[in-house]
Amino acid sequence: MEDFSLLTSIATALGLAVAGGIAARLVGISPIVGYLAAGLVISPFTPGYDADADAIGQLANLGVIFLMFGVGLHFNLSDLYTVRRIAIPGAIIQVTLATAAGAALGYSFGLPARESLALGLAVSIASTVVLIRSLEDRGLMGTIHARVAIGWLIAQDLITILTLAMLPTLEPGHEGDFWSNLAIAVVKAAIFVTLMLVFGARLLPRLLSLVARTGSRELFILAFVAGALGIATSAAAFGLSVALGAFVAGVVVSETETSHQVAADVVPLRDAFAVLFFVSVGMLVDPKLVFENLDLYLAVTLLVLFGNAAIAFLTAAIFSYPARTALVVGAGLAQLGEFSFIIAHESLGSGLMTPATYNVVLAAAATSISINPIAFRTIPFIERALHRTGRVWRLIDRQGELPEPRLPREGHVVIIGYGRVGELTGHALGQVGAPFTVIESDLDRARRLNAAGIPTIWGDAGRHEVLERAELKHARVVVVTVPDESTALVAVAATRAIAPGVPILVRARTGGEIHVLRGLGATEVVVPEFEGGLELMRQTFVALGFDPAETLHLSGAVRDIHYAAAEHDHPA
Repeated sequence: MEDFSLLTSIATALGLAVAGGIAARLVGISPIVGYLAAGLVISPFTPGYDADADAIGQLANLGVIFLMFGVGLHFNLSDLYTVRRIAIPGAIIQVTLATAAGAALGYSFGLPARESLALGLAVSIASTVVLIRSLEDRGLMGTIHARVAIGWLIAQDLITILTLAMLPTLEPGHEGDFWSNLAIAVVKAAIFVTLMLVFGARLLPRLLSLVARTGSRELFILAFVAGALGIATSAAAFGLSVALGAFVAGVVVSETETSHQVAADVVPLRDAFAVLFFVSVGMLVDPKLVFENLDLYLAVTLLVLFGNAAIAFLTAAIFSYPARTALVVGAGLAQLGEFSFIIAHESLGSGLMTPATYNVVLAAAATSISINPIAFRTIPFIERALHRTGRVWRLIDRQGELPEPRLPREGHVVIIGYGRVGELTGHALGQVGAPFTVIESDLDRARRLNAAGIPTIWGDAGRHEVLERAELKHARVVVVTVPDESTALVAVAATRAIAPGVPILVRARTGGEIHVLRGLGATEVVVPEFEGGLELMRQTFVALGFDPAETLHLSGAVRDIHYAAAEHDHPA
């Protein structure tokens, strides 16, 4: 009789992962928590069905490879370069301090020195996936705070790569001078990376281009998967982790002319096998071990939620950026994720970490991912509390020399936020000669705008002092374009309090914000998602031969219906 145990295990694991992921999204947390829970359900440590842990574990290794391959493929140095002055030194300081804190914590609980260091390394790295999801949910993507936080985690990714190269030197079998062993590991990693970037970057693009000319999509997928797996596994010949090899493979492929197609094709493979990786991690969680080490679990969890957040916040506060940037970085780093799992997984496999410590890391990571959205919700409260301290706020909110522009005094437009949306409005006003003032929270952008002759006030649009400086009472209209929901709400309320009769036009992320913004005093609320759909509809009718004037009239009628429906469906 045929043995279907492997298929049964995979089908059960993926089915439970789907259910767990949906449940996690419904309660507003990362699907990763649902995948971990799915693994726990079918683990040998819980009652009920036991999946084939060895088989799923082997497939999970492919998950590690595709995860790291995707990181390398999408690795963007330009994102890091724009915020390099804070992200690179900040990440180095934060990871060093967090690793030291984690190691000291482990050592205080009686763990050996090497295992304590592995614990410190595992709890010092945050999840980029979780961070980006939190930034999107809070409407922060595109802000200077988001750029710094993402650049910070890109720097963490580089540190993780070095960590994966260093881990073999910490294994119990490696005796002797640590620094010489580390130097050897770094040299091996440098040789491997150089060989792959020099020779792999020449051979792999030619191979992929040759296969792409055949017009066969399955051959193309097979070629880049074989290349990625080949480079990843070749890292083992240098005594390095396959995760490091997979990252290098992604970087090599990213330099090819076919990288965009590879990126599109690798997503389903990456996502499927990455889910199995998280499920396999959950299968290794032994609740009994967690409860037996409850004190260590609680200590590690508190370190991640509060210690890591405080370290990241204070580190970011050293640099000349808005205080909110430091708060966003602190909240974003109060969690662990995929890289922590990989470091812990590699440490467990090499005998560097015991199952008990491994379980503590996994449980602390799941807890931190679940709670992380709450950290972002506390930012406005912490910000207001810091504002009231006066001196402390000035120490944190150090921005260097502020721009002193010449501002229009009356009959002008005030644009709050000068991102893509605000810039379009400002450009149009400039074309017709209408005077306008910009309020911008990004200091570097404010300086560039003033240098370009655009009168710009640097500051938080939620502060009355900043708004009053823009002469709101004498303005003809105020346009609020900031993507951050909380900033937009505060700016509208403050503007209406200062200038009761001035029209306020505001951008909303979703239809659900219309009623709230109108209640705070907005004259008109614009939802870009609605407007994009209406314009596509109008262009479609024009392309079909309908009269442009009639099409414009129809578009206006549909706009009124949709905005009214959105406001009715989402009352305050």
